[in-house]
Amino acid sequence: MNGHDRLTSRFWAGLIMLGLWLGAVGDARAHCDTLDGPVVKDAQAAVTKGDVTPVLKWVRESDEPEIRKAFEKTLTVRTKGEEAQELADRYFFETLVRVHRAGEGAPYTGLKPAGTEIGPAVAQADAALAGGSEEKLVELVTEAVAEGIRERFAAAHEAREHAEESVAAGREFVAAYVIFVHYAEGLYEAATRDVIRYGGNAHDSPPAGVDHAHEHPAAEQPETAATHQH
Repeated sequence: MNGHDRLTSRFWAGLIMLGLWLGAVGDARAHCDTLDGPVVKDAQAAVTKGDVTPVLKWVRESDEPEIRKAFEKTLTVRTKGEEAQELADRYFFETLVRVHRAGEGAPYTGLKPAGTEIGPAVAQADAALAGGSEEKLVELVTEAVAEGIRERFAAAHEAREHAEESVAAGREFVAAYVIFVHYAEGLYEAATRDVIRYGGNAHDSPPAGVDHAHEHPAAEQPETAATHQH
């Protein structure tokens, strides 16, 4: 492969990678579908106490009947022995997580085992809430963002220096430029998105199906439910 072909290949590879990255931005690394995640923890408490209330906050109001029905079935089957109890609990956990993720506009791919990697930002966000301080989370995200900007800037700046040497070099610059600018744009939009309040709670956007009449009167309409995943 000659130099021209290599540069052209890198150009198209850059655009493909950009598309994959942009597509992944809205697909947060969730932990609501893990056995040690917050949804299943509340579900475990619910079946132990025989009270469905702790899990209802994880689903839309319109999905409550399905969860209540699944819960009642679970309580009935749990009385039929240890093996039946295990199967019944698993059924309820899976039903709850599936319905919860559907409310977020997210796919359900099954329950993940306890200890599944959830990513440092999610882990630190949970730790921040548990500890009552967001400072370590701010530090973690700030460092990652700064490094991401520097890396993409360096690549775009270097490519810009050679952009006029050939069409292939120009295309390589365009690929680096698009990646750099969209990265910065995506970060800025995520950082400056208005917090929308509904039902007394703050969210970047309410879960799918939430009645907008309960939102803060001055709030703008949400983008999509998929932008708010756990």
